[in-house]
Amino acid sequence: MSDRSERDQKPEAASRAEFGKSTRRTFISRLGMAGLLATTARVTTAFGQSSVKEHSASAESKDAIPVTLTVNGKRHDLRIDPRTSLLDCLREHLHLTGSKKGCDHGQCGACTVHINGRRVLSCLTLAALCEGDEITSLEGIGQPENLHSMQAAFVACDAYQCGYCTSGQIMSAVALLKEPCGPEDADVKELMSGNICRCGAYANIVTAIQSVRKNAKPA
Repeated sequence: MSDRSERDQKPEAASRAEFGKSTRRTFISRLGMAGLLATTARVTTAFGQSSVKEHSASAESKDAIPVTLTVNGKRHDLRIDPRTSLLDCLREHLHLTGSKKGCDHGQCGACTVHINGRRVLSCLTLAALCEGDEITSLEGIGQPENLHSMQAAFVACDAYQCGYCTSGQIMSAVALLKEPCGPEDADVKELMSGNICRCGAYANIVTAIQSVRKNAKPA
């Protein structure tokens, strides 16, 4: 009886032993299956991302509202998402890329533009709320063949390094010319404190601004 039980158990033990073995054929088979699963996952993910993008695009077009903006003296009739910031509208819809997206949280000043002559942070301003306003970006201050005096002063005084913050610095500096500001460098620094230069060109920026202020004609 015991001999028969041992014989009956041997095939099961052999089967378990065989299952634990990894032959060349089973290794290649498992490797191929793993590759297939990985490829399928990538295709599925890509398909999912594509569907999300298409859905976002359709949602944006569905929610878009008509907006008319006057930028640098030109009128633009647009259809934009009501959540679009003025910065994104300028850069993505009107392709005016002089205004830079730095922090996108209103902390660095790289996105500074003028609305009705006053400097504002375009990353914190909804484009839809600017209808009827006069918007001025860096492109409306001056052009390479006809620079604004502040732009020329920044070049002459080497008031930049990487240049990423320069457009915002210039827009704030131009606005400063019409704002109440004391004559000292410390006064200029105070009014320019909202514009950050990560390269540390502050001394030359102040020099450029002061040179324009000293040469400005009395109002």
